[in-house]
Amino acid sequence: MMLKRVLLVLLLLSISKFSHTPHLLVTDPSTWTNSSVWDHNATLWSILRPGSEFYTSYTYGFDLEFILRKIAHLSFFGMLGLIFHWNLKEQRYRYLKAWLCVAVFAFLDEVHQAFIIGRDGRIVDVMIDSLGGAILLFLLYVVRKSTSK
Repeated sequence: MMLKRVLLVLLLLSISKFSHTPHLLVTDPSTWTNSSVWDHNATLWSILRPGSEFYTSYTYGFDLEFILRKIAHLSFFGMLGLIFHWNLKEQRYRYLKAWLCVAVFAFLDEVHQAFIIGRDGRIVDVMIDSLGGAILLFLLYVVRKSTSK
């Protein structure tokens, strides 16, 4: 029982740590420990107001770094979906509740990133993160359904 909660907290903290790391490059492990710097000029309104960068597409290219970063988003948030599911009691709409937890955390995580110099938060990443959670939760559902027959 305790292990489930510890794993959930560790994964949430790990994702938050990477989101808090400016100029993070998946392909360069030396950037994984960059000291973060808050953008003190950013406000919640400046980030979430209509027409802000939060709602735009990416400004950088489609290269190996981009592909690995999106695979990391799908993987980490997929695992997060499974761990949220594992932590929820057997109840109605358990898969949906786990996915909603992933989607809410993904949104909060992207907003958090928008406050870090050298990072940006995008609604597109919220969708990718949520998709990662949905895919793994769906696979879990299919596997459980087929093994229960």
